[in-house]
Amino acid sequence: MKQIFESERIRFTEVSEELVQDYLAMINDPVNYGRFIGGTVRTYTAEQEARWVQRKLAEKTPVFSMIDKKSGGFIGNIELMDMKDAEAELGIGITAAKQDQGYGTEAVAALTEYGFRQLGLDRIWLKTDPGNA
Repeated sequence: MKQIFESERIRFTEVSEELVQDYLAMINDPVNYGRFIGGTVRTYTAEQEARWVQRKLAEKTPVFSMIDKKSGGFIGNIELMDMKDAEAELGIGITAAKQDQGYGTEAVAALTEYGFRQLGLDRIWLKTDPGNA
């Protein structure tokens, strides 16, 4: 996995087929993840997730896997979506085991800085669930 940037506790890497099982464990968890993505919760397969990885890499989408520097464990994914006119929406998903430990706050700050400084964005916005502190 190629590291793109880092923060204090997180390595931000390219998405990777090596992490497909980690991605599936996160996105197929309706209690700890599905409730935050809005709409109907779906179950994804390894093939679907591998195709997602391939598409994101081919499109050079700014989506990153977050890896805990200390343990080497998967934290989640973070992405700048629908980039146009120097603006993007930020999306983030964190595994149940890594929630409520400050990783989201750290990751959003790091990706926002990366988006402004490295990608030249002027505006980054995020929609959140009212129950997600």
